[in-house]
Amino acid sequence: MNSLPPVVDDFSAFIIAGRVKAQSSPDSETAARTPVQGVQDGVQAEQLGFRRVFLSERWNMKEAGVLLSAVGARTSRIDLCTGVIPPASRHPMHAAAFAATMQALYGPRFVLGLGRGDDGVFAGTGLHAYKYAAFTDYVDILRRLWKGEKVAYEGPAGSYGRLALGDLPDGPPPPVWFGTFGLPLGAKAAAKTFDGVLLVPNMTPQATSEAVARIRSECERIGRDPGSIRIAQCVITAPDLSDTETRQLAHARAVTYLQAPGYGEALVRLNHWDESVLKKLKEHQQFRSTGAIADALYHRSELMEPARLVPDAWMEESCALGSVEQCVKSLQRFRDAGADEIISYGSTPAQNAALLRAWAVRKRA
Repeated sequence: MNSLPPVVDDFSAFIIAGRVKAQSSPDSETAARTPVQGVQDGVQAEQLGFRRVFLSERWNMKEAGVLLSAVGARTSRIDLCTGVIPPASRHPMHAAAFAATMQALYGPRFVLGLGRGDDGVFAGTGLHAYKYAAFTDYVDILRRLWKGEKVAYEGPAGSYGRLALGDLPDGPPPPVWFGTFGLPLGAKAAAKTFDGVLLVPNMTPQATSEAVARIRSECERIGRDPGSIRIAQCVITAPDLSDTETRQLAHARAVTYLQAPGYGEALVRLNHWDESVLKKLKEHQQFRSTGAIADALYHRSELMEPARLVPDAWMEESCALGSVEQCVKSLQRFRDAGADEIISYGSTPAQNAALLRAWAVRKRA
């Protein structure tokens, strides 16, 4: 077995971001990835020296436990992280057992990333986004279960008679991270409850700086060491990729965020972008008759026409595009803004191999 390179401790990677397909696309490497490719991406990420891999779950061929466990079985040191799971999608016992099983199989490499979710995501399922009080209580239930406690709960997170895991793995409980914009309520929840924060893609460095300041300030307000919470920023990276693939990764992916009800408005306000652009995008003819969010209907390669409405300046400001050297400079802006860690998003770990090496060299220098 080949020896692994040193881990770059402030650079991680998402694998198979967005929707997946059963068959890979001949058009571009990331137009649509398959679950099998996602597992291979996780293995490559370890071989290249990334610190962690994150996987965002979808209710189709992208169940987080199955895919992350497959990556774990073929790797030895890389952290395995959900990025993110909404609590509304899992009973507390299910989530606690998932995390405990991952720890039992692979040791202390699992990170449970949670997000409040969005009512649009659960349309037609009977599930709804968690309010913050319910969300923090949910995490408290998980932590008590991982301690071996018997938990009876009645409150914002639901009604549970008597919960207990019974059997627990050796070692520490998994860290719990929070996927968020880092706005005031989210900052309070992060400081009160979570071990780490996953800031969403397409934030500008200024937005990152403001979110970091809010989270650190909330930690200080409640007497928590601000350095005890790790803040990672997701950044879409496209180092030395073709113009078509870059636009699929950046502009077309941004469409899925901007067109989603509530999410797009929050992102535009956070970044101080022009709201009239958002209005034009939502009124694009491709979305007029669907009544659903674009991300539920289309893959990135199918969104290139409405993506023309996304200003290049927005993507250049919030992503890392162009040459490897330009991408290093772009990523450094987010570290300078206070992020402890960068997480590449959209592109594959292999596509970021040269960028990872250049990032590591820059750290040593």
